[in-house]
Amino acid sequence: KDDGRNPTASLKDRASAVGVAKALDFGQKTVACASTGNAASSLSGFAAVMGLDSYIFVPEKAPAAKVTQLLVYGANVVLVKGDYAKAFDLATAAIEKFGWYNRNCAINPFLVEGKKTCAMEIAEQLNWEVPDRVFISVGDGCCVGGLYKGFRDLLELGLIDKMPKITGVQAEGSSPIYKAITENSERVRFGPADTIADSISVGAPRNWAKALRAIRASEGTAVTVTDDEILSAIPELARSSGVFGEPAGVTGFAGFRKMALAGEIAPDETVTVVVTGNGLKDIESAKRSVGQALSCAPDIDEFSRLIDQRRTDK
Repeated sequence: KDDGRNPTASLKDRASAVGVAKALDFGQKTVACASTGNAASSLSGFAAVMGLDSYIFVPEKAPAAKVTQLLVYGANVVLVKGDYAKAFDLATAAIEKFGWYNRNCAINPFLVEGKKTCAMEIAEQLNWEVPDRVFISVGDGCCVGGLYKGFRDLLELGLIDKMPKITGVQAEGSSPIYKAITENSERVRFGPADTIADSISVGAPRNWAKALRAIRASEGTAVTVTDDEILSAIPELARSSGVFGEPAGVTGFAGFRKMALAGEIAPDETVTVVVTGNGLKDIESAKRSVGQALSCAPDIDEFSRLIDQRRTDK
């Protein structure tokens, strides 16, 4: 499920569309959120279309492409010194002080109604025969919670006949949800986060309760992958499916691949992998996952030598 095809190239557009609509309903003129990048660019784009001001708080280490996208849309961008948790805290304080409309998905109860449409589209596009398993990357817990709500609503309406087992995939360096699942804990322990997958680099997930419920209530599971496994998934997914995902976008695929190779998925199971963001969001990480291009003078003899050398190297 390639959600990199959405207007600002990530799944977060589903929530932002609802958030901006509700801001207009309530007569708000300014919207704001904290984000690792995708929710920020999504909100800034939708706010621009509807003539709203936006204030976006992102960690100072957010990828340049995502920050540039914010600025292109005309957002007021605040690069917060620290991680996502620090950006979230500052955004919350600013929203409260200035009375802005809060787009933070873990706080705003309307936004899950947007995110659940990912599950609804999966069901519709598969002619209402939902897969046995769905893999999705997990950071703050909002996307996996929305996915569960979408499938649960369809199940209660009788439009599908089963609940897919939801597998939440986290980076090893940012895995509080995974630890809570594997330790059978009722709560999540917050801690530092360090992963190349910036969109899920969240050590203090604000929507942890919904994330745990989504995985457990669907009889799913959680798995972690290393940064190297995430990087290798970028070209593998692109070359096998034509889908170019950012690091967090391919994390779900990396988790699927890991479980499949370990024999933890039955051969006859049907699986959907949600790619949450487009690869152009983080070109620097994509460059790390592949080799170098050939450099050649406009000379056929030199080109022939380079081709021969490449064949020899292989």
